[in-house]
Amino acid sequence: MNPADSAVDRIVDAFQTLTPAGVETLGALYAPDARFKDPFNDVQGLAEIQRIFRHMYESLESPRFVITERIVQGEQCFLTWEFHFAFKRFQRGKAQCILGGSHLVLDGEGRITLHRDYWDAAEELYEKLPVVGGLMRWLKRRGGSS
Repeated sequence: MNPADSAVDRIVDAFQTLTPAGVETLGALYAPDARFKDPFNDVQGLAEIQRIFRHMYESLESPRFVITERIVQGEQCFLTWEFHFAFKRFQRGKAQCILGGSHLVLDGEGRITLHRDYWDAAEELYEKLPVVGGLMRWLKRRGGSS
């Protein structure tokens, strides 16, 4: 078994069982100077990564990750996931799901040094928002008809 496999098992379990209190223990998963990038953030350092996850719990109802697939090669892996949540400010209680993937690079201790999330913010998020969603769907139709 590749040593990274057990690290990835630990990482997958941590993300699938993450709680607001668990955000404080992310130092066990991330190297101190790790980088995190997604469609909205590009930060460096454990404190900034924890800030992003805290904001997730403050802004959304019941956010949770379901890891659907994984590919591990050396000290890198790619995870595909479903992110389930509900908005707190509108459509309260209505289940939402974003599909995406994460590229992770691990150090020799199995901690994440790079976490890059890939997901389509237009389709997976903006189209679900009340005002912006109508505009995004209209733009999508216009773009597809040319």
